[in-house]
Amino acid sequence: MEGTTFQIKNMVCPRCITVISTELEGLGVAFEIDRLGEITIFDHDQVDMAAVKQVLGKHDFELIQDKDELLVEQVKLAALDLVQGHVTTNLRNSDYVAERVGQSYSSLSKTFSRREGVTIEKYLILQKIEKVKELLGYGEMNLSEIARKLGYSSVHHLSNQFKSVTGLTVNQYKDSEDRDRSALGRV
Repeated sequence: MEGTTFQIKNMVCPRCITVISTELEGLGVAFEIDRLGEITIFDHDQVDMAAVKQVLGKHDFELIQDKDELLVEQVKLAALDLVQGHVTTNLRNSDYVAERVGQSYSSLSKTFSRREGVTIEKYLILQKIEKVKELLGYGEMNLSEIARKLGYSSVHHLSNQFKSVTGLTVNQYKDSEDRDRSALGRV
């Protein structure tokens, strides 16, 4: 069976795959999800693509058709792989992103910055800090373990980036989170 491959914006986790699969199965669409952010629709010319776009849009997904938007989404998925720890590589982040997307980093960087208003490196840092906040919230790992998991060279480097992005030290952030959680418990 011949298929057409599409990129799907905002498809970033296994739960996204489940939602998209359920919706497309409900429409009777024959498809295969190749990896996060990528889907092959079989007999695409026989499928009501307006209905597909509508059910995807209902969950904040969309088919990517613009070339630059596709590159940006591929960069975001590569960054997500790095932040989530799905990649074990000795490559620098920039080299991994370029290899994963299949374009020069310079070209990707220009397109990404123009479309997103932030550099790839800054985007990656912001995603890492969000992951740090998530891991701190779980309370299962100490800062050294988090730094190691996210590929920081040291706790000091992570702490400096955290303060630069959030305006708070890690301890100030943890204290504010503890207060927020305890306030919730007194409702």
